[in-house]
Amino acid sequence: QVQVVESGGGLVQPGGSLRLSCAASGIMFNKYHMGWYRQAPGKQRELVAAISTFGNTNYVDSVKGRFTISRDNAKNAVYLQMNSLKPEDTAVYYCSGAPGSLFSYWGQGTQVTVSS
Repeated sequence: QVQVVESGGGLVQPGGSLRLSCAASGIMFNKYHMGWYRQAPGKQRELVAAISTFGNTNYVDSVKGRFTISRDNAKNAVYLQMNSLKPEDTAVYYCSGAPGSLFSYWGQGTQVTVSS
């Protein structure tokens, strides 16, 4: 049975940093293009960052220069380093397959709240 678990969220002040982690059991990330998504209250889920199996990355314009997606295939993990956080980054963050990827599993997400 496949299980995806996101962690690392929390409450942080504007300008602060968080590092999100995504781990899975029952499946190996290294075969898939992966992505981090977020969903804010009242909004649709959006793709924030993606990383290919080769390590190529892409970001939504609103996080470019602030967020960094990475992967560690040996640890079967995907990460999202978030710096210079803004209140508008507040959302539940999820990891799953990037658009077009065959990875279709979702975890429960991790809440990120940016507030003073």
